[in-house]
Amino acid sequence: MPAKHESPDAGVGSGEAKKRKVIDNTAAKMAATMTTNEWKRLQVGMKENWPQPDYMKVPHPLNKGHTSYRDETFEFVSRWMEQTKIVYRPHAKAPGSKSHIRYEKYSLATTVGEALALGSWPMDWCWDYERGYIKAEGPFREEPLDPSEVPEGYQLTDVDNVVLQWYRKELAKKYGLDLKELSERRCSETIVMRAHRLVATREAKRILVECDKDNRRVSDADVEFVLGHWGFARNTTRQNVMQKEVKWVWSDTLGLLRDRVGDIHLTGSTHEYPQVVEVLSRWLTDRLPAEARDFSWTSFNLNKNYAAKIHRDGNNFGPSMIAAFGSFTGGALKYYTFDDGKVDLGDLDARRDEARELNLKNGLVMFNGNTAHSVNDFEGNRFSVVFFTLGCHAKMKQEDRDKLSSIGVRAPLVDEDPFKIICAPLGERATRRYSTVATPARGGLPPFRYWDKDNLEAAPKPTKCERAATATISTVMTTASPNTGQPDLLSMPEAKIIDVA
Repeated sequence: MPAKHESPDAGVGSGEAKKRKVIDNTAAKMAATMTTNEWKRLQVGMKENWPQPDYMKVPHPLNKGHTSYRDETFEFVSRWMEQTKIVYRPHAKAPGSKSHIRYEKYSLATTVGEALALGSWPMDWCWDYERGYIKAEGPFREEPLDPSEVPEGYQLTDVDNVVLQWYRKELAKKYGLDLKELSERRCSETIVMRAHRLVATREAKRILVECDKDNRRVSDADVEFVLGHWGFARNTTRQNVMQKEVKWVWSDTLGLLRDRVGDIHLTGSTHEYPQVVEVLSRWLTDRLPAEARDFSWTSFNLNKNYAAKIHRDGNNFGPSMIAAFGSFTGGALKYYTFDDGKVDLGDLDARRDEARELNLKNGLVMFNGNTAHSVNDFEGNRFSVVFFTLGCHAKMKQEDRDKLSSIGVRAPLVDEDPFKIICAPLGERATRRYSTVATPARGGLPPFRYWDKDNLEAAPKPTKCERAATATISTVMTTASPNTGQPDLLSMPEAKIIDVA
């Protein structure tokens, strides 16, 4: 492994103001490979041919200066390998400084391994990449190297060792985290995800304390702030929501989950970051309208910056709640109330103009996930949270039910009737799915409900005791009751539906 190196740019990336050392540049000027005028002539057309990454064209999201690396840069550079091919912009740094001398030497490299051997380091790679001085052509790792998952017989390269040492320390310094805590990962996540999730949890704790102290609701801004820090997974399994050519989406599940081998349990991130779950739960329970006070759920789907194609959720039980957060335009929910589960999704999508369009940024929606739905295109930074119940919820362990209750999640009773507020989905599939629960006939229920967020905010806030009482009820286990019949869903009127564009 190369010896420890302190570059002239050491310390860059933390975003902290530091006193610069007074450096005598006399030797650097004498060692310059060209005059200033020669260098200026060489810069003509360079910015156009060597542009900065697009994300560098907007202000830093955390309002930090140019010496604080962007998350996009950090996540990209940490996936470079020894054999990653790179090309440096010729003579990018002005003569008369030590940076110029170093750059003229290491910019001859054609791979990351060569760049390291010629005296550049991860901090240099971040700095140069953000300024358009370096182009990386691959290959890249899918995720940053995790030493605990290195295949047997694999020999770490000098680049591997340097990147591992650098990005751990840089993450801890950048986010004010304990290095040991950062390295203690107990669920499936990269170290970068771990760092973001620890920060999200830290902020969630602060928000919960403030809400209790000031007797206020968890706000949209609070949720956006927490999700803005959350380390989302690159989810490759949600094929049903991915648009054509998309290979993964930013999406996570918190709460109850049934894994691929059939085991029903709380996700690791639910146990590891319970305050994040509680903030999301409190946001909902703090503003549930009177007619939806009994709404229950077991799980959360967290989504970031993707517009889901038309799909049906296959494993949901009962209705879901959904809302969106962030600075964006567009992104409304398209909801196909006429879907009976039999029509091909492509044929349904051809009738998208007939679907209901619901503004999730300004409202809270209750809908059936088993009914076809999609998300309109949008611009900006958009998060959405779906509160839903897992189809096998009745089989969850009592300890998991108790855990959910302790973090504000109102899990349904075993035989709870899920359709007191909206009607069940259309079609035979829905009839079979809900045949084991008591669903008395009651005409006139709409296929969805919409509540304006401003109106919910203006309503009285439930007390802490009221929240605790309703959460406790969900921990009571009961036996299933027989179905007592369903109304004719095909003839349901829609007079009570609020349609919001």
